[in-house]
Amino acid sequence: MTIREHKEQREQAYLSPYAAKSINSAGRKLPSEKCDLRTEYQKDRDRITHCKAFRRLKHKTQVFISPEGDHYRTRLTHTLEVAQIARTIASALSLNEDLTEAIALGHDMGHTPFGHTGEDALDTLLPGGFRHNEQSARVVEHLENEGRGLNLTAEVIDGILNHRTSCNPSTLEGHVVRISDKIAYTNHDLDDALRAKILSSADFPEYINETLGKTPSQRIDFMVKNLVENSLNKPEISFSLDVAKITNELRLFLTENVYANMLLHHRERNKIQTMLRLLFEYYSENPQKLPPELTARMDNNPTQTVADYIAGMTDRFAMNSFSDIFIPEAWN
Repeated sequence: MTIREHKEQREQAYLSPYAAKSINSAGRKLPSEKCDLRTEYQKDRDRITHCKAFRRLKHKTQVFISPEGDHYRTRLTHTLEVAQIARTIASALSLNEDLTEAIALGHDMGHTPFGHTGEDALDTLLPGGFRHNEQSARVVEHLENEGRGLNLTAEVIDGILNHRTSCNPSTLEGHVVRISDKIAYTNHDLDDALRAKILSSADFPEYINETLGKTPSQRIDFMVKNLVENSLNKPEISFSLDVAKITNELRLFLTENVYANMLLHHRERNKIQTMLRLLFEYYSENPQKLPPELTARMDNNPTQTVADYIAGMTDRFAMNSFSDIFIPEAWN
């Protein structure tokens, strides 16, 4: 018996009846040899962490564009925070930690440069709109590995595709990631807003300090414990009603006092949207300038191919590309 088979037996014996066991996976689109050491979901986790799209997350904006300071979250640090929170919850609920981690690590790989400002720009340029969760699924299915994709299991792809609020993942592990994403960003965006002096602690509604806690770690701990206590031995993942209400109020507070503030007053927003629009127009008119693995698919859907290229850019690669194309060399 291989080590992998021992792990699969342990999953069958010790995981919750509501957990997704790796031996019961719906599998991959293409045949893939079994590993003697790793389960199928562990293989997916490794494929994600070793791919180029995952590495690029370290140079993609989370919320704060080009912040002056080294302690603001990036898309990569956000992803790691989501994975840590999600694994803690999955472990406490006896769900499949490997599946949970794989979904968490891959959930934002389709995000654009410059955070939601970049996403909004592509949303106006791409017929049918742009949604980062759908793009994340495109990355792992069609774009990574020189266009061959990562050939992940159906459960991981489903969790990545359905991590947004309005979506419904097919596994409880996917639901854990969906809620862990919210726990992570509501707390770290609040923390970063304090660091950026967009908010002061005096601006916080009373319930934040009195109910959730006075520090990010206290608030995350409170939310995670409530989620676990309310979901233990149940076929669904949810907060208690009162904490769900408070969590929604916190998201609304952030929308009105942080995100809207940044959209209205951040002087870089219009520049970024103009830059991405010009890049989109340039590559649409000059498809031969795209990488070879993308030009091979231009006939299928040219505008989607251009959006794939721009969405995969890091902040600095987008700026360097714009500079190379539109700024006279003597001025650089």
